[in-house]
Amino acid sequence: MIRVPEVVHTTWLRTLPDGTIKQGNPFTGDQVWTIPGRAHRPTAIAPAQVRPLEPGQADRACAFCSDRLVETPPEKVRSVWRGTAYERLRHVLPGQGSDAPADFRRTANLFEIVSADYWRVNHGRTMPPQARAWWEAYAAAPGGRGQLVTLIRQRLGAASDGLSEQALIERAQDFFVSTHDLVMGRRHYVDGALTDDQLASSGSLTPTEHREFIALTAEAVSDIYRANPAVQYVSTFQNWLRPAGASFDHLHKQVVGIDEHGGRIDQAMAQARQDPSIWNARVLDPAVRLGLVIAENDGAVAIAGVGHRFPSVEVWSLAATGVPGAAREEEQHAVADLLHALHAATGARVPSNEEWHHAPPDVDVRMPWHVVLKWRISTPAGFEGDTKIYTNTIGPWDVRERMVTALGPLRADGYLASEIRIGDECRISEGALPRAL
Repeated sequence: MIRVPEVVHTTWLRTLPDGTIKQGNPFTGDQVWTIPGRAHRPTAIAPAQVRPLEPGQADRACAFCSDRLVETPPEKVRSVWRGTAYERLRHVLPGQGSDAPADFRRTANLFEIVSADYWRVNHGRTMPPQARAWWEAYAAAPGGRGQLVTLIRQRLGAASDGLSEQALIERAQDFFVSTHDLVMGRRHYVDGALTDDQLASSGSLTPTEHREFIALTAEAVSDIYRANPAVQYVSTFQNWLRPAGASFDHLHKQVVGIDEHGGRIDQAMAQARQDPSIWNARVLDPAVRLGLVIAENDGAVAIAGVGHRFPSVEVWSLAATGVPGAAREEEQHAVADLLHALHAATGARVPSNEEWHHAPPDVDVRMPWHVVLKWRISTPAGFEGDTKIYTNTIGPWDVRERMVTALGPLRADGYLASEIRIGDECRISEGALPRAL
């Protein structure tokens, strides 16, 4: 068992005699304090009321469910398990694949963060021929036209009043060129669920299912870069449960193309140019020295995060490439397996944000693809707003201990990928992450 060292005094992590832990984010400089005694607070939230599921309810609980497919935009990709492997159907038409229920789906987000109008007006973006052909075929297929009209009316709201049906169909082109996609799983509830609190989370997937979930998301990142040259960065994240910003309690990721890198990426890239060893010096090496490594496999390492506003765990790929879609299959699997393990150990009742970070393709700096899983178990308020010091209820050593303690039984029961090494089994050494230059 890892205990908090009596004295730690590094650039980004410091312990005080009373047990207070003061952290600094190694990239953003955020100040985070962990006050003694608060780590024993529960992290999971209990549902306000548990109700039994009615027959058939599991497949129609929300707009992302399998019995309500027409309530989401057309499927860019449908992933179907064929017994030994997944098959991906692309540019799906209405009724297509009725004999192949989707295990995972990728669609445009009905309510985009960055709209198609944004790309048209600001960047002169036009509809590519392949997307146009799909839109025309979809609108001509039985049921397609009605679905598109209904969806675009829902998006536009009162602004759709007075528009002709053809005008609405024209506006529905947005669904076929969107740079804000959703990747969603089949299940709303776990298989065999009897009550509405038995939600299907990332951790409830099998390792094989989670690999496909990650691979389909990584493919979406690459597709958005490739389809729109004006996209400079693709933000990828998963909000789980409403306290973490989720609109639906249905497992899904969001993939959003934007026309700048964002301040965090630009800041990290500038720092990396000054210090090419930054990923090791500020992340991995301190984690190894201070006992913050949670788990590993041959392609990735999981550590307790330092300097985050919420208790966090991180998965860092050891691959040379920093772009998720450019990683080899085994490199994607390595990240997917560790991330799945962390979700399983966290539990389905803990609100969380999963955030992907990678180096944009247009920069000259390598940054390992890494994923941060943040437990949204507190709410920043007046103190944080006033001081810009964030009170994180669980320090990094306690995060590490909770994860290691939970992972052992999960692996023993066969819920995790077999290649994972946990806690003291880990043999990662300092300097294992690729250099920035």
